[in-house]
Amino acid sequence: MTRTAYRSIFANGTAEERAENFKTYFEFSTKLSGELIEPEKDLVLKRAKLKWFQDNPVRSKQPLPDADKFYRNYVEMHDDPNTLDKRTLLLTCVYKFARHEWVGVTGAWDATPTLAKARNLEDKISRYHLAEEFCHVRLFHEMFRTMQLEEVQWVPLGPTMQAVYRMFPYLPGFILDPPAFITELMGIVFYRHFDALLDVYFGEEPEARDRIRALLREITVDEVSHAGQRRNFIGPKGTAFAKLTLRPLFKAFFHDIKGCELIFDVERMIKDAEEFDYSLIEPEMMAQSWVPSYCLIGEGAPAEAVT
Repeated sequence: MTRTAYRSIFANGTAEERAENFKTYFEFSTKLSGELIEPEKDLVLKRAKLKWFQDNPVRSKQPLPDADKFYRNYVEMHDDPNTLDKRTLLLTCVYKFARHEWVGVTGAWDATPTLAKARNLEDKISRYHLAEEFCHVRLFHEMFRTMQLEEVQWVPLGPTMQAVYRMFPYLPGFILDPPAFITELMGIVFYRHFDALLDVYFGEEPEARDRIRALLREITVDEVSHAGQRRNFIGPKGTAFAKLTLRPLFKAFFHDIKGCELIFDVERMIKDAEEFDYSLIEPEMMAQSWVPSYCLIGEGAPAEAVT
């Protein structure tokens, strides 16, 4: 039996391979997302997909046991996380994760040249990438609406963290690129673990569960390609640095999400990231995404060829 086989996402690629990958990625991204609507931080095909979800809404039949507890804790955790029911706690964790993404891409958008002023292909890729991330926030918002949480607001972080996120895009590439890659890898792992919990906590709401899963998979397909794209910015030294910083970055990030440890196995997420290759992603999702050439062994390669 044969299947598409993959190398680790940390596999090394030559400078020539990486240059070619930027070209194939940009072609993939523009085809997947459509024309960039720059003033609105949106993309034509992504907007159409979101509109379909909004025009065909699904709402949970049973609201959260105490929606006020969600609203009291979703931005900052004020109650003891142990007192929240697991669905409410899970949704506060998801909001806090997505909120960091939103703040980060907002700072990066302001620091990235517009498409018209892009200096090179990498600038164009970054602009599309950030627009896709803004589309993800809109999909997360639709998840909360699916659970009858219509009053969710996207609130900035505190002044210190806001400043950190604003400054981060201006760092030199050799400092910026490895942690940027790790945050994309973190996204893939987090979304996979979130997906696995949907059956656990939303099994009695199959329609709402399936809609949240559909929204999540739209995001995950992008995140899979984003991780490969960010990986493509770094060479062997940057890859080695990314490996060294993976664990402390994961630990610091999830420590900031209060109650996360009651829902998610952070150690398992770290291990999944350290060992990540694309065989962990469902084939139907991989068929819609993009992989760096040096991570792909090839169609029909023996399964044991994976390294």
